[in-house]
Amino acid sequence: MFYTNQSQTNITDGLQYQGLLGLVLFSIVTTVPCCVFLCINGTLLFTLRSKPVFHETSRYILLYNLLFADTVQLALSQLLYLLSACRIMLTYPVCGALILLSSLTHKISPLTLVVMCFERYVAVCYPLRHATIVTVRNTGVAIIVVWAFSLLNVLTRVILLLNFSFEELQSPQMTDFCGKNNMLLDAMSDLYDKVSTYFMFVSSGMVIASSYVGVMIAARSASTDKASARKARNTLLLHLVQLGLSLSSTIHNPLLLSISKKLDRVIIVHIQIVIYVCVIILPKCLSALIYGLRDQTIRPVLMYNLCCQRRCSSLF
Repeated sequence: MFYTNQSQTNITDGLQYQGLLGLVLFSIVTTVPCCVFLCINGTLLFTLRSKPVFHETSRYILLYNLLFADTVQLALSQLLYLLSACRIMLTYPVCGALILLSSLTHKISPLTLVVMCFERYVAVCYPLRHATIVTVRNTGVAIIVVWAFSLLNVLTRVILLLNFSFEELQSPQMTDFCGKNNMLLDAMSDLYDKVSTYFMFVSSGMVIASSYVGVMIAARSASTDKASARKARNTLLLHLVQLGLSLSSTIHNPLLLSISKKLDRVIIVHIQIVIYVCVIILPKCLSALIYGLRDQTIRPVLMYNLCCQRRCSSLF
């Protein structure tokens, strides 16, 4: 989700080693694609609220929820990256609020993917009951459950933080960069973070894989719409890729730390920048690319909103 303390230290130390030019260059390399993807995500969020069909159809409501969580994660990731690259230290309350918000949206993404996979599974395997099972009301209830479960996770983290002896801190000002690992102030918080993260992704992966198998089996039935089954199968595969990329963002740091012992510091910085763009930034725009380009209902409206100059020129 974010670089750990050690990874952030390696990046900023490397940038300091290369000087101000390196700091500006690598900040541009990460900030420009991040801003582009934020614009795309923002446009798609606007698109999903521009027509009644989008907020009256379950899969588009779920897409909006997923895209909103991904957009918030993307903005927070880049904010913390720039703060660490510029060596700006926050206070513990401010950093804690940012990390808890990140944790909230980080849990929402895989849970929403699970609900979206269930919707596709019902659409293919139980097409006659789809309209009665997957309703706007039921979709709203599912989203509330997703947010409630994520908020419960955040509340648990807050309770674990309260067990820490804050009077031992000499100052509320942090002495290191704001990152998730710097807010895991005791062993219990660290253990809970690891267990909850891996349990979440393993269980989500099993549900998505089971939905994929169910769609594959249904596709062999003569009564199943082959085109719909094929499209649902491809969508589920893309959701597995999304989940895998989200998981890789939480486990790539130990690999980088082991590599950093054998390679030059500047090379490690370059590798980390590439991984940050590919694993942290790019997946947060994957939902917009999947649905914005593949969905025949969204694509024309999204392209119209992205090409705002045509709309503006038509007014004159």
